[in-house]
Amino acid sequence: MTRVGSAPDQELQLLRMDRHHNGVTQNEEEEPSCGNTCCQGLIIFFSWILMFLTFPFSLCAAIKIIQEYERAVIFRMGRLAPGGAKGPGLFFILPCTDEIRVIDQRTISFDVPPQEVLSKDSVTVTVDAVVYFKVFNPVMAVVNVENYQGSTRLLAATTLRNILGTKTLAEMLSNRDTVSAEMQANLDVGTDPWGVKVERVEIKDVRLPLQLQRAMAAEAEASREARAKVIAAEGEQNASRALKEAADIMNESPSALQLRYLQTLNTISAEKNSTIIFPLPIDMLKGFGSK
Repeated sequence: MTRVGSAPDQELQLLRMDRHHNGVTQNEEEEPSCGNTCCQGLIIFFSWILMFLTFPFSLCAAIKIIQEYERAVIFRMGRLAPGGAKGPGLFFILPCTDEIRVIDQRTISFDVPPQEVLSKDSVTVTVDAVVYFKVFNPVMAVVNVENYQGSTRLLAATTLRNILGTKTLAEMLSNRDTVSAEMQANLDVGTDPWGVKVERVEIKDVRLPLQLQRAMAAEAEASREARAKVIAAEGEQNASRALKEAADIMNESPSALQLRYLQTLNTISAEKNSTIIFPLPIDMLKGFGSK
């Protein structure tokens, strides 16, 4: 995107825009009538005389000081004064013929009011955002738009609804950075003729209807329970496989069962139990029966 650079280029663009919208030819635009020129010259001449007659009191109205972050757009006899915006610092004006408009070039932030948006998958959500912008061309901000701040606010609200209307609910919740960047690009294109640069757009909150929140919570809970059951079943399967392998090993060595029995007695006695149950091996009973 190409931005206007020097002051002569800015003025030329403004003049072309005025000629385009008003249907005025180049000669009519750049060559005022002789009567208007003489009248303007007389008014400026008498303004200088009045300024000298009231010197030094006239300096209070003729000297203007603006801050480092401000620029002054001067209109002389209703027309844009040559040289573009003035400032920062000290400059002079003619009190009777000049009118100034001071523009703040610092970054301005504002909250976009909550907007009810119907998403691409037919879900109604309420979204709000914050926008950061600044004026990069004071002349265009004064001449091309009546109220650049109010216009930027209205355009931000409209752009937020238009962009989010093309996104699904999942994209709004998971791709906030992408949505913010797309909104910033669209806003920057729309505010460029006003001399406004949109620096950053952030989506603050996406509020869902209460019924939808309950449905999403129930879905997430059911999904967690299903995963928990699968994990428990896998644990039981692994445990049964390990028990089968242990039983096969003990079946191959009869003394291993006796060692396991002694280990169990040791574990029971360490817990300070008052009652200990001694299991009677079946092999011993077989021995008594044979006698």
